[in-house]
Amino acid sequence: MSSMNDKLNEIMLMAGQFTFSEITKRQFSVNIKSSGLLSVLGLLRQKGFTHLSLITGIDRLNDEKFEVVYTLFCWESGETILVSTLVDRKTPVLPTIMEMWPVARFYERDVHEFFGIVFDGNPDLKPLILENWSEIPPMRKDFDPHKYSKEHFPDRKYNADFLSEGGGEDE
Repeated sequence: MSSMNDKLNEIMLMAGQFTFSEITKRQFSVNIKSSGLLSVLGLLRQKGFTHLSLITGIDRLNDEKFEVVYTLFCWESGETILVSTLVDRKTPVLPTIMEMWPVARFYERDVHEFFGIVFDGNPDLKPLILENWSEIPPMRKDFDPHKYSKEHFPDRKYNADFLSEGGGEDE
């Protein structure tokens, strides 16, 4: 853990206030302010976290924020670190990290498509899956899938034999 302590001290100098937790012996979580995101991710890359495994979003509807989580892996130590930051739901913009990890292009496209978060500097935020989508992004908690289905597929009848007893189409 001493090498992780050294990394955390450097993160504190760059990012200021942050929270840290040990999930397992080799998996850690760091929550930082979005203003320190590029510096902290750059530092972790320099310290051996060269593999970007995933970028994902979490809708914190009650807090009016999105949480964006970057999963990084260090091949030398076998450690995984989850770096998360919050962004305002009304103006969800974060900088792209494509210069550090070119594969971020596709992860950022995915998060943009399903949550509506813009990654400033990523020139390719076109949809990966949802062609001609005109609704709010479907992973937002205020997206209503039942309403969407009723509006877009009004004549469809669903004979669902797999529903539990007493369950109908509207349950």
